[in-house]
Amino acid sequence: METELTSTDDTDDIQYDQTNDRYVFHHDIDGTATITTTIVHALASIADTDVSQGEFSLYDSVDPDALDRLFRKKADGTERTGGHVAFTALEYEVYVYANGDVIIYPPTDSSRSSKTN
Repeated sequence: METELTSTDDTDDIQYDQTNDRYVFHHDIDGTATITTTIVHALASIADTDVSQGEFSLYDSVDPDALDRLFRKKADGTERTGGHVAFTALEYEVYVYANGDVIIYPPTDSSRSSKTN
């Protein structure tokens, strides 16, 4: 079965994988943005949340400084080659991999309905 990926309207780098009901993108490890900045902007785009208005802070879910340290190059300058971290932010499940891949799963229907009850 072929997976269909479509770009979201706001961010070209984030693609929605309809077959697996998830958003996927790759953080440029050699770019100027930190992994946490990339994740915050991706979540804001996906969840239609304005981070500049204080509607969302990654600190509510994970320590951004620790996350950045985990995924930057090692002290000797070599790349991280293995491992991942998973956490929940804005009810989305976020998986961050050492190679820069990020997968975000939307809230499940049961988690949405439990909030309204």
